[in-house]
Amino acid sequence: MPNPSKAVLITGCSSGIGHATALRLARGGWTVYATARRPESIADLKDAGCRTLALDVTDEGSMRAAVEQVEREQGAVGVLINNAGYSQSGAIETVPIEAVRRQFETNVFGLVRLTQLVLPKMRAQAWGKIVNVGSMGGRLSFPGGGCYHATKHALEAISDALRFELRGFHIDVILLEPGLITTEFGEAATASMADVETAPDGEDPYAHFNATVGAVTKGAYESPMRLLGGGPDRVAKVIDRPLKRRRPPARITITPSAKLTIASRRLFTDRAWDAAMRRQFPQPK
Repeated sequence: MPNPSKAVLITGCSSGIGHATALRLARGGWTVYATARRPESIADLKDAGCRTLALDVTDEGSMRAAVEQVEREQGAVGVLINNAGYSQSGAIETVPIEAVRRQFETNVFGLVRLTQLVLPKMRAQAWGKIVNVGSMGGRLSFPGGGCYHATKHALEAISDALRFELRGFHIDVILLEPGLITTEFGEAATASMADVETAPDGEDPYAHFNATVGAVTKGAYESPMRLLGGGPDRVAKVIDRPLKRRRPPARITITPSAKLTIASRRLFTDRAWDAAMRRQFPQPK
């Protein structure tokens, strides 16, 4: 059998984790296809040795075109890094259902569909790796983050199922669980509060709660708490290592903030966790 393609396809490369990962892997000798909805936003990655493509994980035609181009040029996508995603914040009752659908289309459905598209050729070459960028938010939930956490909980289940289903084809599935990562992610999460529906002044039972969610989210990225996090380069380094291993780990928790928070949630009862959350967030009533 000829050597399998080890071409890397990465989603969401315009900034943050995707951008840092594309740079690191390209410098390490991998053939990297960096993608974003707007190719002009990743022109610098092309200059750094990556091949750039337009790819919108909410658009079937866009996903098909990107995968087909990699397969024409390389034979198969050898490594798929599902990184594209964002956080929708706000009390669940106040998030318009269209915004909830957008959250799932980007964070879950696009990931599943893109994975489906690359798998036939990946299976045929009997080698491949799928890296799903999840979150510590897949193991716990913070108030005001229900929609986002739901998508990351979904990635836990999807990754577990895929890992079993694909092992016989020599395809590894790796789930990353980052904690606080100092990127534009926090700004985007805070900006998503603009999507929530509000009632006239004095009539919105969630006004104070949603405002606090926005402030706490913004503060986490600006306060000393950020010292327990890490930059996107840290995640890129973590992604690089298992791609070279014959038997990579199924889950990788990244940053002290993730390890401490996941461990705390495991020890707390639901009642104790809710009490701890009430110290940070006002209870809507």
